[in-house]
Amino acid sequence: MREIVLDTETTGFDAEGADRIVEIGALELFNHLPTGQTFHVYIDPERPMPKEAFDVHGLGDDFLRGKPKFAAIARDFIDFIGPDAKLVIHNASFDMKFLNAELKRAGHPVLPWSRALDTLMLAREKFPGSPASLDALCRRFGVDNGGRDLHGALLDSELLAEVYLELIGGRQPDLVLDRPASADSETRGADGQIQPRAARPRPLPPRLTGAEAQAHAEFVAGLGEQAVWTRFVAP
Repeated sequence: MREIVLDTETTGFDAEGADRIVEIGALELFNHLPTGQTFHVYIDPERPMPKEAFDVHGLGDDFLRGKPKFAAIARDFIDFIGPDAKLVIHNASFDMKFLNAELKRAGHPVLPWSRALDTLMLAREKFPGSPASLDALCRRFGVDNGGRDLHGALLDSELLAEVYLELIGGRQPDLVLDRPASADSETRGADGQIQPRAARPRPLPPRLTGAEAQAHAEFVAGLGEQAVWTRFVAP
């Protein structure tokens, strides 16, 4: 199952008006595991960056001037997210409105709202009444967000991927197949010493039929005295 965790940064809140996307960051999950494939781009919004948006994102006019316009990166973005991968977004209604507004302006089909999986709603359902911002969820799950002084789309996508896996129970530290048995799972006697496992009261019946055993013996006999099977199998 392929999923895309994504985030956008914008000049403001009015997707249908003068505001534009200035950054997109996304990463790919396959069966809830990061593949290392990412999409990250800064975009010229074709309008001045408001001071309040600069204070949040740290992206100013000088930095964004000369970056590609959305129409120039739209096809690469569409190719990255693919035709049917779920889009994992925190506060999905905000990002989907902006993405669809930009896609529409660029002459591309809009994204169906059914593709969005909103982690904000998921968090509110799982922890009703508790703070559900990305920072709050990072604190709840012990996800290190120390580098998030400013909002950045790719960094926020990486943090959101970890939070999302926690929300759906995807990270299970107790499910480690090669971990040695703990002391709690060992059987100890009155003297505190580990006791050997008891033998089965009744041995399991053999699964090898007599005909199969005979066929195997004839096969091994035909290999000759120098065959590895003959030399290294104990008599």
